[in-house]
Amino acid sequence: MEIQGLTEEGHSHIFDEGNPLAERNTRWAVMLTATMMVAEIIGGWLFNSMALLADGWHMSSHALALGLSVLAYRAARRFAYDRRFAFGTWKIEVLGGYTSAIFLVGVAGLMLYQSVERLISPTPISYDQAIAIAGVGLAVNLACAWLLKDGHDHGHDHGHDHHHAHEDEGHGHHGHDLNLRSAYLHVVADAATSVFAILALAGGKYWGASWLDPVMGIVGSVLVAVWAYGLMRDTGRVLLDAEMDVPVVAEIREVIDSSPIKAEITDLHVWRVGKGKFACILSLAVEQAAEPEQFRQQLSIHEELVHVTVEVTQRRVGPELVRVTGA
Repeated sequence: MEIQGLTEEGHSHIFDEGNPLAERNTRWAVMLTATMMVAEIIGGWLFNSMALLADGWHMSSHALALGLSVLAYRAARRFAYDRRFAFGTWKIEVLGGYTSAIFLVGVAGLMLYQSVERLISPTPISYDQAIAIAGVGLAVNLACAWLLKDGHDHGHDHGHDHHHAHEDEGHGHHGHDLNLRSAYLHVVADAATSVFAILALAGGKYWGASWLDPVMGIVGSVLVAVWAYGLMRDTGRVLLDAEMDVPVVAEIREVIDSSPIKAEITDLHVWRVGKGKFACILSLAVEQAAEPEQFRQQLSIHEELVHVTVEVTQRRVGPELVRVTGA
């Protein structure tokens, strides 16, 4: 079902209602992350702890990425009725998620570089102060993760029928807010690195295993890189419309194959225009007279199809064809 906001053609091209709760919670996460970033940078400077100072600058990249997620939400909302966007502004949020994934790759690279550097040239660490501030940082990250997870759950507790459930079984993140997922991954990555840092600092303090700090950093960088790759893959597929393998494509073919009107699919394009929502252009060749609206009605059982254009070409004995298009 299309959302309010009519074009000159008389129907809406706004297919996603946004995620106001997620936007608000992401703003809170930005403020908490920025506050902790300043605390870690100041703490690292006061206690001469390079580990804390590095983690503070590391957190600054997450604060920047979270801020980017907030800007993506705002831009999508601001331009929602701008007619230049043929299928709405939802992909601004997806673009924000993709850009955040690139930031995550940078964070992983920085973590790996610093960890290898410290493994080769160890530096003295003020363990007590570093553990205390890392513990506070972990608490802040967990609070941010809770905020962002809460926004995700509330943003998707409604409007799902068995078709969407089937879709999610085949492709885990198709109905999810990818911009919010990127923000969530940033704070989870920060929480993971905080856990690794606490374990490493505790090992160095109590067992003299100072090498644990850089080794845990390397492990953390690999973990962050894996998360970044997954996010880039999912958002990239949406941005490039590389989703002709989603379950709804097979469902469209099934509807046409089982139609009482004998038809052959000559062209089919499906792409995402919202969270769990798709647009479709379908060209059919029929042997008997048929109207596009008949096929549109048959496809309406799949509620994830929110914008369907059907072109019907009737085959005739002779040189001429009759072509009818309906949107």
